Amino acid sequence: MSLTPAQLQRIAVLARIDVAPDEMQSVAERLNRVLGLIDQLQSVDTGGIEPMAHALDATLPVRQRLRADEVTEADRHDDFQRGAPAVEQGLYLVPKVIE
Repeated sequence: MSLTPAQLQRIAVLARIDVAPDEMQSVAERLNRVLGLIDQLQSVDTGGIEPMAHALDATLPVRQRLRADEVTEADRHDDFQRGAPAVEQGLYLVPKVIE
């Protein structure tokens, strides 16, 4: 699959990326390589493969290392709110945007 200049421009608009006209060819080549890799992955037969529930295979003796659930930093809530223009009951007050 090869992207047309119109498709590339549309992608840039949707992604809100400013692509200069002199960069179009380079960006198109890179995106076409990514699309080629996706095509390659989609061509693999995965018919007999059971989906995984998570990235760690339960049949292997591998366990995810978790850190202890403990506080490691001081509470700086008051320090952060001291610089806010408006605070009430520990919440930041912001102007109403939607009427």
